[in-house]
Amino acid sequence: MIAILVAAATALLFTLFLTPLFVRLFQRLGWGQRIRVDGPTSHHTKAGTPTKGGIVFLSGAVVGYFAAHLFVPNTAITASGLLALFLTLGLALVGFLDDYTKTRRDRSLGLTGWQKIGGQVVVASVFAVLARMFPEGGTGIRPASTAVSVVGDVPWLDFALLGPVVGLVGYVLWVNLLSVAASNAVNVTDGLDGLAAGASIIALSVYVLITLGEFRRSCAVVSAADASAGRCYGARDPLDLAIFAAALALALAGYLWWSAPPARIFMGDVGSLGLGGALAALAILSRTELLLVVIGGLFCATTGSVIIQRAYFKITGGKRIFRMSPLHHHFELLGWPEPLITIRFWLIGGICGVAGLLLFYLGRVLT
Repeated sequence: MIAILVAAATALLFTLFLTPLFVRLFQRLGWGQRIRVDGPTSHHTKAGTPTKGGIVFLSGAVVGYFAAHLFVPNTAITASGLLALFLTLGLALVGFLDDYTKTRRDRSLGLTGWQKIGGQVVVASVFAVLARMFPEGGTGIRPASTAVSVVGDVPWLDFALLGPVVGLVGYVLWVNLLSVAASNAVNVTDGLDGLAAGASIIALSVYVLITLGEFRRSCAVVSAADASAGRCYGARDPLDLAIFAAALALALAGYLWWSAPPARIFMGDVGSLGLGGALAALAILSRTELLLVVIGGLFCATTGSVIIQRAYFKITGGKRIFRMSPLHHHFELLGWPEPLITIRFWLIGGICGVAGLLLFYLGRVLT
């Protein structure tokens, strides 16, 4: 528990006090936001606001994570923690390349859609392979399981049942689906000042509580009777995942002080893709993959609005359901003030987070 507090406090102080320095640095580098011409006209005043702010809170999270292991005795860096960092920073790198292309070419479009997805697939595939390596001494448990999980693995949804080759391919594709979907969902939600940051803080905080619960009821520490009866959690290294999630959540909190409306800095794709990668990694490594749909319900709804809008537009030959997608822009065009939309969407994100947490504990009770 002390390690979690050290990681969180260090990350919070890092972003709270250093973000203004990064703002000035990014202004000197000319890393200003480019605004899409077809977006709400109220956003045109945001042109030139420093972007790539994800560098700030991701750096704070990394510093907080390693500070906890450096200053708290008997706190070991684990394979699961490093894997979570890998997927987060790997997808953030893809986002950085997208952001850099935008600022270099002075336009609101960066990498093409296929280039971005290609980068995400490469990172997610490497993560998937690495997550099936590094068996734990004594137990042989690996960081990730080949089974689809809700609250723990679902035995009859195990890709290993398909055989070694087909099962491995199915597992890698499944990890890719989760990683690409989560990172793009956060990216789509990042359209208003502080919206994606606040929603991500909620989801990450839920994962702190989930991984702490898994640590306290780990199959490695409960009685043999409880373990054989399934009254425990089989996730590998849950405490280290809690440290990682807490560091990132509090790094975001410090960053949000400066990015709340009106934002002095935007997270950019480097931040949104990195956050999506973090949520995907936590879901995969904590064995709560399908539960992420509930915990990140706001992200799913926002992304769903884009899919529905495009499908309806093509089917009807140009008609629209929403005035504009993603969903938050629809409410902007209805006349809702940006801060009002952000706060109400945070509340929806909080409801989704609480529902996911309840399902996590209820799922274990019922099993």
